[in-house]
Amino acid sequence: MITKNKQKGFALVLALVLLLAMSLMGGALIVIASSDHQGNNSSDEYQQTFYVAETALLQAQKSLMNKMIGPINTNEGTRDTEGRYIPRNGDSDNDGVANDPAPEQTPCFKSFRNLSRDNDLRVVEHVKNQSFFDLIQPVFDSSSFPRQTGVDTEDEIQRERDKLRRFTYEFFSINSGTSIYKGSGMSINKTSANTQRQGTAYKIYGCGMLGNAINPVILIPLETIVVLSH
Repeated sequence: MITKNKQKGFALVLALVLLLAMSLMGGALIVIASSDHQGNNSSDEYQQTFYVAETALLQAQKSLMNKMIGPINTNEGTRDTEGRYIPRNGDSDNDGVANDPAPEQTPCFKSFRNLSRDNDLRVVEHVKNQSFFDLIQPVFDSSSFPRQTGVDTEDEIQRERDKLRRFTYEFFSINSGTSIYKGSGMSINKTSANTQRQGTAYKIYGCGMLGNAINPVILIPLETIVVLSH
């Protein structure tokens, strides 16, 4: 009888130990799964912020092109070539006088460590705190927006809208002077032909940001150089 009682007691202790071990393993798996989920969300946010930064560079180049070859008349679908000019640093109103103030030293501006912090620095333009969602909102509002039945519900689409509203972008550009390049077209990023042409080189700086532009949660800076043909 004593031996049997000892065996029953040992079985109870063993069951408790196994139960504790399984509880610990289950808790560890929950923590790991939660960490993976948070990591995936963070990775998605960084990826989206990178796309927004690329959008900033494209918007900056588009702005320079509109100045160089004239703004688009949206009613007629043509360009106003009478309003074209070569964008210069500190002369946003194109009056021949570089009297614009120094660019505001925003978190985006400060993220480019190669830029001067002196008040003498002038840029072609400095566009701040632009909504990424405003650019893509027509996609959501379009009747041809593709929706998957049972998945893309109105609540899910609204959550996606709210998510994208958190992203903003900023850009500024600097006239780097006259440049000789090879190629054709109004804007070129590489050498692709034998014909030499003269243009103006611009350094473009752009940032994608998640959260408040004054104190963003994520900030990704990008820069590039474009040459606009004369």
